[in-house]
Parts: sequence; structure tokens; C-alpha cells
Amino acid sequence: MRAPLSWLREYVDLPAGETGRDVQAKLIDAGLEVERVEQLGADLTGPLVVGKVLTIEELEGFRKPIRFCTVDVGTANGTGEPQEIVCGARNFTVGDKVVVALPGAVLPGDFAIAERKTYGKVSRGMICSGDELGMGDDGTHGIIVLSNEHEVGTDAIELLQLVDEVLDIAVTPDRGYCLSMRGIAREAATAYGLPLRDPALLDVPAPNSYGYPVAVADPSGCDRFTARTVTGIDPEAQSPIWLRRRLQKAGMRPISLTVDVTNYVMLELGQPLHAYDRATLDGTIGVRRAQPGEKLTTLDGTKRVLDAEDLVITDNRGPIGLAGVMGGAETEIADHAAGQGSTDVVIEAAHFDAVAIARAARRHRLTTEASKRFERGVDPQAASAAAQRTVDLLVLLAGGTAEAGVTEIVAPSGPRTISISADHPDRVAGLEYGRETVVRRLQEVGCDVYGQDELIVTVPSWRPDLTDPNDLAEEVIRLEGYANVPSALPAPPAGRGLTHRQRLHRRVGRALAGAGYVEVLNYPFIGDWALDHLGLPADDQRRTTVRLANPLSEAEPALRTTMLPGLFAALRRNDSRGEHDLALFETGLVFQPTGDEGVPARLPVDRRPTDEEIAGLNAALPRQPRRAAVVLAGSRERAGWWGQGRPAGWADAVEAGRVVAREAGAELIIRQDQQAPYHPGRCATLSVLIDGQEVAVGNAGELHPRVVKAFGLPERTAAMEIDLDLLERAGDGAVQGPRVSTFPVATQDVALVVDSSVPAADVEAALRDGAGELLESLRLFDVFTGAQLGEGKKSLAYALRFRADDRTLTADEASAARDTAVQAAVERTGAVLRGA
Repeated sequence: MRAPLSWLREYVDLPAGETGRDVQAKLIDAGLEVERVEQLGADLTGPLVVGKVLTIEELEGFRKPIRFCTVDVGTANGTGEPQEIVCGARNFTVGDKVVVALPGAVLPGDFAIAERKTYGKVSRGMICSGDELGMGDDGTHGIIVLSNEHEVGTDAIELLQLVDEVLDIAVTPDRGYCLSMRGIAREAATAYGLPLRDPALLDVPAPNSYGYPVAVADPSGCDRFTARTVTGIDPEAQSPIWLRRRLQKAGMRPISLTVDVTNYVMLELGQPLHAYDRATLDGTIGVRRAQPGEKLTTLDGTKRVLDAEDLVITDNRGPIGLAGVMGGAETEIADHAAGQGSTDVVIEAAHFDAVAIARAARRHRLTTEASKRFERGVDPQAASAAAQRTVDLLVLLAGGTAEAGVTEIVAPSGPRTISISADHPDRVAGLEYGRETVVRRLQEVGCDVYGQDELIVTVPSWRPDLTDPNDLAEEVIRLEGYANVPSALPAPPAGRGLTHRQRLHRRVGRALAGAGYVEVLNYPFIGDWALDHLGLPADDQRRTTVRLANPLSEAEPALRTTMLPGLFAALRRNDSRGEHDLALFETGLVFQPTGDEGVPARLPVDRRPTDEEIAGLNAALPRQPRRAAVVLAGSRERAGWWGQGRPAGWADAVEAGRVVAREAGAELIIRQDQQAPYHPGRCATLSVLIDGQEVAVGNAGELHPRVVKAFGLPERTAAMEIDLDLLERAGDGAVQGPRVSTFPVATQDVALVVDSSVPAADVEAALRDGAGELLESLRLFDVFTGAQLGEGKKSLAYALRFRADDRTLTADEASAARDTAVQAAVERTGAVLRGA
């Protein structure tokens, strides 16, 4: 909402020296979001005067039409002689009154006006358009042509109200009354402690049976409808300058007198209005819900198919307007140009259901000034005053006559009251305001307050957002000043802190970051297309998703069951922007429906939920295990003077799983596997032992080429995804720091020949079990295949490190430990010691 300061002063006697910045500070303290103060005309200087065109000479021989004009500017030029001006515009004629910038003037944009020779003539000034004066959009983009009553030589800066300050206010959904000068003036009056001249306090005639007939079939959608008729409007009447300028400053384009008046009253009082050309109406105006399949052509020329929930205005022909959003083309007010304007109009001032209007505006993707106000809440008591104000202006400015008939249909309703303890705002804010302050502030809001310790508050009609005691407490607190509420840090109870699960997740993030990965955060949404791109079979559990009732995007209507698609999108986006060596990770939740979910009960807000209510809420939720996932592409080790570098591959993805498992204190078991979306020959299943049973916790490897192509990823992209909750169960719960022994290590190397089908993990497990407690570490450092081994054989070379805590091992002890390790591998995997 744009609020000109000059307009605001009509309703509140602000101090004479108060600037827009001062008013901005006051309104911000009162809780309004005043984003900026626009200084209109700050870079404009005169002389800028009214002139009368005396002669026009058409100059020939140029690429575009050029006119040499003489203009009477009175004595403003110091000589009284006509001013010679070259101009290219053609929307004015001899005798018209125009705005002239004389030499020495400076127009917006630091455009200085001086005498200059152009097109073979000397031009001593400029005939100005609205754009050149920074007036905003007037719909013509041509020279300003003034009415004849303005005297030649009059200061045009004051006449056109070019110098002003405009407050640009971002109105939040709960403060819809501030989408009007009336509402902003009320806030300014309260902030300054000054009286308000309420523009809605008008004498309104009583309803009678002579007004235009109206029938409301849906009182829940339209609880108030006022209709007034004005006849004999001058079809050539134009909006006066002050009216057009106020509309322009408020960000609206002047159109025609009748439409301008309805827009002006809407900005003034906050009540949207609509004017119908009475000659085009066919019978009674009705309000009802649309019938499925009905069509309406709105004022923007679009033919719309209506929904059964749409609230429409009708006559005998059917829908003539989408209630609270936009009128129909059939009853549009005709343009006043060339004397073709409507002479008899019916004014509609109605109050519509906020939810119905909001849904209709979104359904038809049609947000208007009217719908913005209705969906935030319009004062129903202002409808009659707004209709009267419109009638008064049309009679005054267009020479119309107000018919005596007044139609007003009102659905019965009583005032809303709220019971609140006088000390409730004190308890909410932690301050002692006292009963007198609470009552005074609520009365400034517009409430009627009765009672002593227990207050009965009648809420004003323009504040539909005030529905419970906390809303009233907020009003008291904001008017007393948020800055006066002390800051106090809450004291945490002893013994509380991060849970073991939270500490594990933080350690995992730090470990992956230390390993060179960059953390990303993705939305937890997924679509069927992503599951198809992953190549998941039809019976894969990851295809069973939780669907959202109101998804942000139709392409991703479900909650994710895997974190990989989000990481793939982040990788693709960064790769497309020139970052080709990438290692990304994310930790977060996935969602696995159990099939037992139901509709959760609505929890109370006036007390703590019971244990049963919380249990019912949890039972309605899907399983939400926490995962860690990584994706790699490009070089894992960059090339340089130190070497050739190394591309990222499946082994790096497996190692990322080991990094995560180490933080949980769990030992990973790595086995070759085939799982979508991984390459069948470069995929590993990551498992751990839980209660003596081997449980799969994730997968790692290189992605399948079809998956890479489907997601647009770089070639040989690798990924890993692992379940942190299962790792936590498998871990020992503690992270052991490295222990430095004072005794030397004994290293023994062994090479074992096994069948190619035997996993290296099985050989390693056998060596660990056989080596006993003297084994400090075990590392596979070579894999060899060749003709000398025989077909279907491979050689695995391991480095075994032995160390005792209390002594230096002898060579015999180290060799014995090695031999028992080899014997275990021989017995369990059929290995043969190479060279034996």
C-alpha cells in the first residue's frame, strides 16, 4: 500500500515539520512494515508553468513529425512574449492548456532545460508529458493537456502536486485494514496520540424499497450488499487533477471518472466497489455460487470457466462478475473519451467471505486490488459509507443525480466479543502494564471495553484478525512498543543437551566435511519421474511414498524415500555452472509409510497435550529414519606438479561409508551387490552386525550409465547412501581417541590365493578373527590376477600390524599370530598361502 503523506494529513494533523522518515519510524514502532519512503519531485525544479498553445507549424523534411509551437506562458518567462518550443508530440492542438518547462528548469533524472537549436529552429523550453515529470502511468504517455480553467503562468509544480512523500507499506495478511488510507491514518493517529478524522463517518440515508433490486442467494458468501444509483452523469466529465494524482501516487492508473472514483474510495476507505452501466444490466442483481461449467468473460477480456465454489454476481442473463475479484465485460462502464461514457451507473458495495474470494482468486490466477482486500478482511460496516462517498463524488465531479433509492441487504450478525483478564498482556510480555494502560490501548485500537479484573472486549468490525486474548495482548504490546519488552535468555534445565543421535549426526557432518565433501540442503520432495529415472523395480520399497495434500510443485508431490535425487540435482546444477570436480553430501530424513497412518487429531493450544494425544499424533506419522548420502564426480585428487591426480570412483563412495561408520563406532561389512541405481559390477552393499545379525544399512558405488544419462550427470558419477539410525544401533556409542603405544609394531605381510568369487571382506574377516587381540590393523594393499595363478583365481595381499600393550613382541609371537590368521582364512574361505 502506497500512502502519500499529503493525503494522510487530511485525516491526522501531523506536526508541521514531520517528514516521511519521521512518520515511517513511528509506524514501524507500531508494527507496520514501512519498506521505504519515496521522495517525489525531490530532483525537480522550476520554472514549470501552465501555458496555452497559440500556434502550431508542421516542420517538413524530417524522419518523424516535428512541430514548431508558440505558447503563451504569461509573464513567467519575464517578457510576456509567446515562448517558441519545438515538440514532437501530436496529442494537443491550438488552444490547449499544457505544462511548459522553461529554460533553467531541471526535470527528474537531472534533465536540464535550456535554449537550443534543433530541426532548424530555436526551442526555448519543453512541453511536458507525465512521464517526463515523473507522474507515473496515466495511460496516455502523451503531453499533459489541462482543462481550460487553469490560468496561464500558474505554477504547475503545485498544481500537479509533483512534490510529495509516499510511504510504501508492506501490509501483512493480518492487517488488511491498512490497505486503506483510513487504516493507515488510524495507526498514525494512535502512534502520535492525535485524533483521527474518520472518512467513513458519513450521513447515510436509511435503506428503502426504491433502490435497484438485489437478491442474495448465499448469505454465508455475501453477508452485506449495498446498491446505489447515480443518473445523469456527464459523459464528457474527466477526473480532476487532484484525483488523478492521488491515484498515481498510490500506484494506480487513472482510467475514467467513474472508475477513478470507485478506485479512489477503495484506497480511502478500504472497501472495494464496482460500478455497473445500468443500461447494460438485465433485471435483478443476484449473488450466488456458480453452476459447474458456467462461463464469464471478465474485464481483462479472458473467458473463464467457473467452478461450483466461485461466488458470482448475476442478472437475468447469468454471471456478470466474479464476486470480489473482477467484474464482467458485459456491464463494463464505457469509456468517457469522445463523450461515450456511461450516464447512469449502479454502485455495488458488498462484503464477501474472505476464504471464498481467496480461493477464487487463486483458482483463476487472478489477483486484483479488490481480492487482496477481501481475502485479508474488509470492514463490513464501511460498505454503506463507501457507497455514499462514491455517490457524493459522482454528483460533485460528474454532475450526476443521486436517486433516492437505497438497497441494503444485511445478514443478521452480532458483534464479536472476547473475554480477557486485565493482566493477561502483562503475563504475555513479562511487564506490568496495568489495567488502565490495557484498556486505553484496546480503545485506541477501536475496541469497546467493559469490566474490571475480567474485561469483556467488543472487537471493531475492521479487525477480523482479533479472535482470542493473545491477539488483544499483542495489540497492547505493539502499541506500548516492542522495544520496551526486555530481552531475557531462557535458563535451560540442568542435564539437558544434545541427544546421542544429535551428536552422531553432527560428528558425521564434520567428518564428511573434513574428508573434502561440501554439505548441501535440498527440499525433501520427490516425484514418480525421479523414481523411474533411478531404475527402481516396481516392487521396490522406495516406490511407496507419502503423498502431500498440498504439494509445492505438481512435479514433486511426495516425500522422499531416498536422498539421491536431490543430490543429483545439486550436482547437475553446479556442474552446469563450471564446477566439475564435485563431492557433495547431505544428512536428513527420508519418509517410509507403514500403512497404519491415519488422520491425526488436532492438538489443543490452551494446554499441554496429554501423553495419549502425543502418542496418537506419532502413530499417524510415517517412519522417518535419518540418512547420510554423498555424490561424487570429476577429480577426487587434482593433477598438478605433485602428480597426475585421480578421478573419483566407486571406491571413494565406499570409503565415504566407512567414514560415516567410524563416527558411529561401527564396523562396516562391504559386499559386492546389484542394486538400483548403481552399476551392477561396481556396487557394494554396506552392512553392520546388530545383535549378531548382519543387517544392510546402505549402498555405495558407481551409478548405472542409464541413471547418469536420465539425470544429466557427468560420466562415472559415484554415490553412497547409508542409514544413520541403524549405524547408531550397531555402534558402541562412543568415539575412541587414537592411542599411542610406547612399544614398537611388528608388521607381517601375507598373500592369499582364493577363488575369484570369494569376497575380500570374507577373507579379511577370517584373518581378523584368527589373528586375535594382538592384531592392531589389517590393510589390503594389492589384488593380483594372472595366468600363473590359474583361471578363476585371485591373489589378495594384506599387511598385518601386531602390537602388545605391555611389551615388545618377539618375532615368534608375531609369526604365530600371522600363522593362526592364515589358518583361519584357509579353513573358512579355502585360501592358499601364495608361495607355500
